[in-house]
Amino acid sequence: MLSPHEFATLLLVKDAPNQIDMEREELDALLEHQLVQLERLASGLQQWRLTEIGDSALRAIKRCS
Repeated sequence: MLSPHEFATLLLVKDAPNQIDMEREELDALLEHQLVQLERLASGLQQWRLTEIGDSALRAIKRCS
């Protein structure tokens, strides 16, 4: 079960990955649950993105709401 902060962070990763503070504690939990991963861009920068599991989780939550 995701906390409200983890859920909000998951939504941020989906909708605004370049605006996320890379030090957010919630990212550790999402990474542990394999809902997000850190992607290295061609520019050399890193950015969070949803995994297939994370995308499926968001779709399931949205269906229930």
